[in-house]
Amino acid sequence: QVHLVESGGGLVQAGGSLRLSCTASGRTFSGAMGWFRQAPGKERQFVAAISGNRRRTAMLDSVKDRFTVYRDNAQNTLYLEMNSLKPEDTAMYYCAASGRTIATVESEYDYWGRGTQVTISS
Repeated sequence: QVHLVESGGGLVQAGGSLRLSCTASGRTFSGAMGWFRQAPGKERQFVAAISGNRRRTAMLDSVKDRFTVYRDNAQNTLYLEMNSLKPEDTAMYYCAASGRTIATVESEYDYWGRGTQVTISS
């Protein structure tokens, strides 16, 4: 059975940093893995994605100068390094895995984690 488990969320002040992790079990993912987020009352939003060979990334414009996505294929783990955090980054962050080379649309992802909460105080 395939599981994606996120960790690393928490409560930090604006300007702070967090590193989210997503560990996959049950199979090895050779396709894209990505991060989405959902704030209360809003739709889930693409944040970042990285291809299986780590050569391609895609980022939401509002985070591309502050967030970095990377993966350790040997550990089957995806990361999201988040710096200069803002209150508008507050959301539940979800990890997802796709069979595509790179994917930025929710429907292109086949597996999802349950999420980790990120809360940024002003």
